[in-house]
Parts: sequence; structure tokens; C-alpha cells
Amino acid sequence: MKNLNRVLAIHDISGVGKCSLTVALPILSAAGCECAVMPTAVLSTHTGGFEGFTFRDLTDDMLPMAHHWQAEDITFDALYSGYLGSLGQIGIVREVFDMFRGQAKLIMVDPVFADHGRLYSRFTEAHVRGMAELCRHADIITPNRTEAAFMLGREYKDGIQTEEEVRELLLALASLKVSKIVLTGVQLSEEDYGAACYDCYTHNIDYAMSRHISGIYHGTGDVFGSFLLGALMKGKPLSDAMTVAVNCTHSAIRLTADAGLKPRMGVSFEAVLPAYIKMLLPA
Repeated sequence: MKNLNRVLAIHDISGVGKCSLTVALPILSAAGCECAVMPTAVLSTHTGGFEGFTFRDLTDDMLPMAHHWQAEDITFDALYSGYLGSLGQIGIVREVFDMFRGQAKLIMVDPVFADHGRLYSRFTEAHVRGMAELCRHADIITPNRTEAAFMLGREYKDGIQTEEEVRELLLALASLKVSKIVLTGVQLSEEDYGAACYDCYTHNIDYAMSRHISGIYHGTGDVFGSFLLGALMKGKPLSDAMTVAVNCTHSAIRLTADAGLKPRMGVSFEAVLPAYIKMLLPA
């Protein structure tokens, strides 16, 4: 029996508010992956929409975990980093990538540090520079529009974009020497909202759009990234995997909005998992 694809997810654990490891674990498991975890921090809640959250930095535990895995000859088919709890963790994740790169088919970095034109709580310009450097060590990156602008040293522009503006931004991100880029938060009209991807080998640019749903729904970047990686691990091409991720994320947001649930608690991705599994089946 063939082993499951083993993915190492390097994210935080937020006790309340669906994001990071509490969405990566179930989504990647639904995709048929074995999801190993390297927690970067433990928080009582995520940092968006909550005040007074607790924060436990796990920086000192990360490299000892990696060294133990090496000693046990444990390998990973993919490496997937997201929220990093301290500036020093960026360099540690680079070391972890180097330690396990030989066996990994894919390294994906979601440079989590900003959205809607602002840095997240606890992040600084030094984090922006560090995340841009970490992206250079990945095969695929998934920045949102704010993170893309900040890493390129540009002023963030909100609102509707033209396809030419999206293309120019994707090509500029290619300067980070990453082979595949998925840009989230792309808005081509009042109604069309989704993502765009660029493959630096084929030079193809593709879009996956859905109906815009107003409001700010926390954790959707982690949900999207996990849906995307799961589809990639099942052998979906980049454009198809992006389409699956956009459709599933949109469905989760729609279910959350229709139920009148609080956006800060995250989105109802659990109800989408049966449909997600079907999307990943061979045609």
C-alpha cells in the first residue's frame, strides 16, 4: 500500500478562530495527505478581531523538533509555512527547508504578515524583508495583494484591478526567483473576486474568480492555501488547483454569511470538505 503524501505544516495554533493549523490539518487530511505539524506559536485566539489574546512563542522548540525527525529518518513530500510567530523563526524555517528539501516535491510559502493595506499585529518592516527572502527558497508562494505590494516595496492599491495590473504584479513577484505564484485577493470588477497564478516556466497567467461577498472573513488565506496545496498534492495542475481552492473557499464564505455567523470566528470550511474530496477525484 502506497504511503500517504506527508506534508509538514509550519503554522501557529490558535485555540479559537479557525485558521492556521486548525484548518490545515483537516483540509490536508481530506485531500489524502498525512499532515505533520511544526507549531510556531500557541495563541488563545487568532490576532484579527480579538483583543487581549495570549501568545506562547515556540521558537526554541522548532529546530529540536526538526533534528529529532532527521535522527528518525523522517521525510516529507511537501513543506508548507504560514504564520511565523517571531522574526527569528524566518531563519529557522529556511534551515528546516534546507534540512528536508532533498525529499520534498514541493515547498510552499504563504507569507502571512498583512492584509487590507496593513501589517498584522506584532509584525514590522523587518518581517516584510524577511518574508520576501523566505519566498526565494520556495517553489510556490501565495501572497495576498497587500503582502505582494509590501514585499516589492510598493504602495498598496485597493479596489478593482485591470488584468494588465495583475500581470505586472505577478511578473514583479517573479523577481523573487520563485517558480510559481498564486496571488489572492484579485478583484477584476465589483463582482469578480478571486486569485491569479503565474507559472514562470510556461509563462502562463490564469485566473479563478467567484462572486464577491462583502465583509472581512478571517482565516480565509489559510483555508485557501490548504485547499490549494491539497489539490497540488493530488496531482492537479496549478491553474486547476487554484480553481478548486477559489471555489471551495468561496463556498465556505457563502455558508458562513448565509448562516449569519461571526466572521472573526473563521469560515465554515468543514461543510465544504465532501465536495472538495469529490473535486480531487480523477476525472
